[in-house]
Amino acid sequence: MTTTSQPVGVAGTVVAPVTVPDPGRPVEDGRRPRWQRVLFVFALVAAAVVFLLPFVWLVSASLRPREYVFAPGLLPVPFAPDNYARAWEAMPLLTWLFNSVVVGVAAAAAATLSSAWVAFGFAYFRFPGRNLLFGLVLATMMLPFAVTMIPTYLIWNRLGLVDTQVPLWAGNLFGSAFYIFLLRQFFLSLPREYFEAARVDGASYPQLFWRMAFPLVRPALLVAFVFEFKASWTDLVKPLIYLRNEQLYTLPRGLKVILDRFGYGGEQQWEVVLAGSVIATVPMIILFFLAQRHFVEGIATTGRKG
Repeated sequence: MTTTSQPVGVAGTVVAPVTVPDPGRPVEDGRRPRWQRVLFVFALVAAAVVFLLPFVWLVSASLRPREYVFAPGLLPVPFAPDNYARAWEAMPLLTWLFNSVVVGVAAAAAATLSSAWVAFGFAYFRFPGRNLLFGLVLATMMLPFAVTMIPTYLIWNRLGLVDTQVPLWAGNLFGSAFYIFLLRQFFLSLPREYFEAARVDGASYPQLFWRMAFPLVRPALLVAFVFEFKASWTDLVKPLIYLRNEQLYTLPRGLKVILDRFGYGGEQQWEVVLAGSVIATVPMIILFFLAQRHFVEGIATTGRKG
């Protein structure tokens, strides 16, 4: 940058120096250089291709005849869309899809609401041993599922709820340590004075949560809901343990039946297996697409305090 001399104006006043851009230096506008932006976009495109390639192959292979399922290439040639009709007729996919939606919504709602209630208590109340108790809650995440699998099964069996869908979601009524941690960080970002003023006006603690805190943390609640819905949607272990009636199966349990019948040890009709896999995957893609804006907002703002 070059600066001109300070000329003297009328009545002896000094005119402010005029800054002239130096043609030899690039103008700094706060943006990255073009080559960095191009490299960043290229890296994003490359990562997107890597992640999308398996799904593209899945869709393409599900649209091919049986003898061409594992043929090289990504184009569905020859084209056989009737594979989906065969998969739909061979198995009660609509029933399994409905069961997965019901169980997924119930599990996600139970985990989100119960975890939010506990997280609000850890964020708002001040009591001796709070940090120790919160640490014990987080320590439960260190327990693998295999440790609690048998005792949990014995409890549900004693209650007479085996071969029902209740064990697939009712356990979430006791909250999740991960979601409690996630939502607690979000509650800590809310100004405490906001709640203290409401307490002075006579608001009860449930009113503080439902009428004030709950609407302010919707993005974080949506993140927890989507995470748990996805976990329930793809869960195979619990349906394998608790479900016996085929009409109660969820999609992952149903896909296991399709794999056993049409895949390994079955009729080797892989086009039917792949078509069922696509049907099970598409609803989650639609859910993430519809909740993308709120989902990204909740991820970006969770954990900010102050």
